[in-house]
Amino acid sequence: MTRPLRVVVADDQALVRAGFRMILASDGVDVVAEATNGSEAVDAVRRTRPDVVLMDIRMPELDGLEATRRILAGAAADQPRVIMLTTFDLDEYVYAALTAGASGFLLKDVSPEHLLAAVRLVRTGDALLAPAITRRLVGRFARPSETPTIPRDLAALTTRELEVLCLLAEGLNNAEIADRLTVSEATVKTHVAHILAKLGLRDRVQAVVLAYQTGLINRATSP
Repeated sequence: MTRPLRVVVADDQALVRAGFRMILASDGVDVVAEATNGSEAVDAVRRTRPDVVLMDIRMPELDGLEATRRILAGAAADQPRVIMLTTFDLDEYVYAALTAGASGFLLKDVSPEHLLAAVRLVRTGDALLAPAITRRLVGRFARPSETPTIPRDLAALTTRELEVLCLLAEGLNNAEIADRLTVSEATVKTHVAHILAKLGLRDRVQAVVLAYQTGLINRATSP
């Protein structure tokens, strides 16, 4: 990863785009395109092939949610990471964006330091959201399955991997999971990697979403 990080900024507010461009450029991040709506964002991504897309949820013509779906359709190797931009930290559209494959979200009043850290974090393939924040978001909007058995989607996981997935959804980080299970942090990282690979998920955020959607976390934590 020696080349500059490449970012597309999609927002219908010119001041927001200009501010983000200035912050990113000050740290050597290359803003390869700007977009004022979702359609422009999709075109810009196809044209410039960025590493990360900063995507406003609410834009004219085509909103950020549908734009994210279109951008993340197709071969995974060609997909950028998408960070959703929102004014409200529990916007229901953010949950929908996470289920569509976005790697996290940022509030528009994010600090310059946090913005820079966020785009660099997701470029590495990690998820932007802390699990506790994800849990709060997903717990509000997810509709768990009523099936009393382990869903087919999770059948490939071992008992230990299911346990780790539940702990992820409860908001624990790797160190906390390691402490809870009395294993090394490296072992937890291996389990997380196996979970993502077996379920075909991009990152921890998607794993947490699936845990809520299937009802696994509700069953696991109920008395």
